[in-house]
Amino acid sequence: MADVFSPVKIGDLALRNRVVMAPMTRDRAGPCDEPTELMVEYYRQRASAGLIVTEGTQPSPTGKGYWRTPGIHSPEQVAGWRKVADAVHAEGGLIAMQLMHVGRAAVRANKDPEAKTVAPSAIPCPDPIPGPDGIPVATEMPRALAAHEIPGVIAEYVAAARNARAAGIDAVELHCASGYLPMQFLSSNSNQRSDAYGGNAESRVRFVVETLSAIAAAIGAGRVGFRICPGVTFNGMADADPAETYTTLLKAVDGMGLAYCHLIHIPNAGFDSLELVRANWRGAVIENCGLTLDKANAVIAQGKAEAVSFGYAYIANPDLVERFRSGAPLAKGDRATFYTGHGDDARGYTDYPRAG
Repeated sequence: MADVFSPVKIGDLALRNRVVMAPMTRDRAGPCDEPTELMVEYYRQRASAGLIVTEGTQPSPTGKGYWRTPGIHSPEQVAGWRKVADAVHAEGGLIAMQLMHVGRAAVRANKDPEAKTVAPSAIPCPDPIPGPDGIPVATEMPRALAAHEIPGVIAEYVAAARNARAAGIDAVELHCASGYLPMQFLSSNSNQRSDAYGGNAESRVRFVVETLSAIAAAIGAGRVGFRICPGVTFNGMADADPAETYTTLLKAVDGMGLAYCHLIHIPNAGFDSLELVRANWRGAVIENCGLTLDKANAVIAQGKAEAVSFGYAYIANPDLVERFRSGAPLAKGDRATFYTGHGDDARGYTDYPRAG
């Protein structure tokens, strides 16, 4: 019977186990949003995961909204990610890059002076976001994207995916959750457009469908995944009918041959999102949210997901797979050092010891 330690093929990726490191923002990039040597070590330490999914990485300066998050749109950034990929591969691991365009979820002080803040509609994100000093402030009013600009945004994602592959990254994951740009198109409250990209569910999913299709054409569908969280309210999301929206999305992308759907599985009134995914998506599923080892093994054994991802547990346990195998207790992370905003700050980042 399969468990989290069993190998699995997901798209073009052959995972040595089914434990996935979930994407987590850690605010440790360098002054040009490039991966630092500290980030290289951070990911190297965690390379025993079947697959690492990196922190959200901006595909363009416009896509940045948080302080000290990395990009994949400059030569410096590509070179930095190449060091990360090489370090992970040297340990026998695999790494996917999460592409994260924040859209309206942005603070002006965190962005390059010339970078714009754009969204499907000119509706600001109601949730404050930390600025460079870590203090949450009001987000910037976004400018609604004109229809003729949308292909250019998709092209930024495609260029980022190609850059990731050029850096040796094994796959990319489109971040369609947490109230960022793709989810802003998906959600009925943040998308008030009246053109082909807004209105009914079929139109609201169009941006995500076209983006995934374009990335798949550029680097191969078997190296492309996407992350969703139906019903999440983070960053001001309030879709009128998330079950309809995500059913429509999943059916639209089901035949593309994509590598996986990465589901943040939260409770929803009226539907279970894992059941919804399984009913409308024939590809691999990575389940995330509140899993223990026992729950994860049950999910795998019952065929509900092909792999499982852990976020918080990976902060303080770089050897999480080994701890699961041996039964060693899990260490707890220091929340005060989750987001330091300093590219050379190892505290609570690379200084967690291995078990035993």
